[in-house]
Amino acid sequence: MEVREFLASRRARITPEMAGLTLFGGRRRVPGLRREEVAMLAGVSVDYYTKLERGNLSGTSESVLDAIARALKLDEAERDHLYNLARASSPSGRARRRPLQSGAVRPTLQFMLDSITTAPAFIGNHHMDVVAANQLGFALYSEMYRGPTRPANHSRFIFLDPKARDFYPNWDLAANTNVAILRTQTGRNPFDKRLADLVGELSVRSEEFRTRWAAHNVRRHYAGTKVFHHPVVGELELAYEAMELAEDPGFTLTVYPAVPGSPSDERLRLLASWAATERIQDVASAAEPQDSRRP
Repeated sequence: MEVREFLASRRARITPEMAGLTLFGGRRRVPGLRREEVAMLAGVSVDYYTKLERGNLSGTSESVLDAIARALKLDEAERDHLYNLARASSPSGRARRRPLQSGAVRPTLQFMLDSITTAPAFIGNHHMDVVAANQLGFALYSEMYRGPTRPANHSRFIFLDPKARDFYPNWDLAANTNVAILRTQTGRNPFDKRLADLVGELSVRSEEFRTRWAAHNVRRHYAGTKVFHHPVVGELELAYEAMELAEDPGFTLTVYPAVPGSPSDERLRLLASWAATERIQDVASAAEPQDSRRP
């Protein structure tokens, strides 16, 4: 079903004009491309493309996947997602890969985080949990730690906690981005039960999540700029750089530096002072009732 809905959603957004096709009269019953048009653009038979869109990607060659990606004008994240779906459809799709990390970090990773003193930094996992952070990282996300559940989770905070509407000035952008990242992770880890449980929980509890999930959008999320409204220091406009940790599959390090000398740089200094005074890291790290979904 995932393959069918993803390809159908990408097909629906491409008009014949966008694909460079010439139309000759008649009303169209679909807003985007027909299956036969995608097949023609990809250089495969209609029957073959129909089989692929129905979910049978097993054994599909890279050249065919690339041709479909070009026909549907997929970006890099969408192309990667298509490849992940094809990989999951293969007989070896369930083959055991190197286990993904999801719990506590190695001590040396925490030492590394603690050595970053002028920018918020945290390590997250593919379940959207914050599994470790430096003092500024805990301070930045202090609103996520007001509740008792651990580990703190970006997706639950955005969709289930009213405080997220104030914390993210552009909440719609944060919500869209979060769902796109989560959809990307499910493509990469299609047999991860805890990930599926998280999606199921959010789908039941949030109409906003459910609507966005149905759009099948995916994205890469490695660099850019984010804006937060922290309840203590106000608006923070921070760059972000995210790096997957090769020795700890499933973990990603994210650092939020501010432009030196900018208002946000000054506010980060104030945030650091507040965090030290409030001992926010001790509060965030304190033993609390654990999330029963955590393995």
